[in-house]
Amino acid sequence: MPARSALLLLSTLLLSTPALAEWKPVEKIETYAISGQTPLELYMSIGEKGPVIGADRKRAIALTNFKLTWQRDYQPQGGACVLKTAKPKLIITYTMPKPAGKLAPAVQTRWDAFATGLITHEKEHGTGIVDMVDKIVAFSTGLTVENDPGCKKIRTQLTQYLDQLSKAQRQGSRDFDKEEFGPGGHLQKLIVAFLGAG
Repeated sequence: MPARSALLLLSTLLLSTPALAEWKPVEKIETYAISGQTPLELYMSIGEKGPVIGADRKRAIALTNFKLTWQRDYQPQGGACVLKTAKPKLIITYTMPKPAGKLAPAVQTRWDAFATGLITHEKEHGTGIVDMVDKIVAFSTGLTVENDPGCKKIRTQLTQYLDQLSKAQRQGSRDFDKEEFGPGGHLQKLIVAFLGAG
């Protein structure tokens, strides 16, 4: 096939194939109030009022949560089941600290730098969640399972894949936090800079 014809065919195929990522997450920022007038007081208040996570009920500085729901179109075709479309609805919520009172200009400047670094960190978690959902969409769309006229086997297969991706996303999130809070990590530096003398 001549190169020009091949390019035209490829262009036609690309135009006729729906994009897998024709969706966008909804991102929200919620805050919890902290008190204090100095960086140390503010940081100690975070330790007292930050969101609680994990079985050991530890408090975090900030937190990224998400709610994911799906609209899926399963269609029996012959003896098979085809998942024609899988449309996600993803809501990502970032929970961030916010001083309840007005801060002195110098403290406010340091707080602003600290808060900017925090949301940048949390949005990296958000990016990991979006990446996971993109992978689910790519795997799901057009998934076909033979000998499944009742569309039951396909749900089991999909659930197994989602479980693998979910575990990988959580582990990636933990690894990222470990690196960020570790020696020389971005968040460790951010905290040290915020609590520095002055």
